[in-house]
Amino acid sequence: MSWVGSIGAGFLARARAINHVAAAAGTLLLMAASPRSWPRTTRMVFARQILFTGVEAALFITLIAVLTGVSVVVQTQVWLSQFGQSEMFGGIFVMVIVREVAPLLVNFIVIGRSGTAIATELANMKVTGEIRVLEAQGLDPLRYLALPRVFGMMISVFCLTMVFIVVSLLSGFLSGLLMGLPGDQLDFFVDSVLKALCPGDVPNLLAKTLAPGFLTALICLIEGLKVKGAITEVPQACTRGVVRSISMLFALSAVITVLLYL
Repeated sequence: MSWVGSIGAGFLARARAINHVAAAAGTLLLMAASPRSWPRTTRMVFARQILFTGVEAALFITLIAVLTGVSVVVQTQVWLSQFGQSEMFGGIFVMVIVREVAPLLVNFIVIGRSGTAIATELANMKVTGEIRVLEAQGLDPLRYLALPRVFGMMISVFCLTMVFIVVSLLSGFLSGLLMGLPGDQLDFFVDSVLKALCPGDVPNLLAKTLAPGFLTALICLIEGLKVKGAITEVPQACTRGVVRSISMLFALSAVITVLLYL
């Protein structure tokens, strides 16, 4: 029956990990509500996190959005125009880009770019003893290291997703205009998209950007701080942070879709 024990041990380990993340998330949310949790040092780290995760990634996100918008919109327009159903374009665009592709792609990019950086940075700080130095200086590591990074990434993911949606919409319209496809007038284009939006799209977009951004930073922070003292543990912590963040992203996206659209 050793295999039964292995399954049970794995389940308990995952339950403890989820409980740890939930406890840390609740602590950070309560801490963020207090003005005393945002001293000048914390605000500086918060601004640097937004600069690295949001501003510096905006150009790459824009490029991906252009390519995605051209691919999705042109193929959709061509397919629908063959059947004289161009008015269905807005619904397909909203379902593909707004509800699923934009949040997923942006979160993927942020996980690969900023999630790995956070896990590596915190793991190296743990190995070199910098966290102990912060504690000796009277600085709360949770307030100085975790709080600004988590909320900085959360805000950056939301803003980048909005940029992705707008750019993909504009690039799709311009590509359709250049190809001379039917139904490519700007008013028709925008009107078809707006009509396809429903009340559930707003909470869907908020939930699929704010929650994964928050949890990605938190998971990578936790994995980075789990390092004991060997430098060889740093890449392992980075890998665990990425894998668990991606797993969380897909699971959370599926749950949100089921809750809002079924």
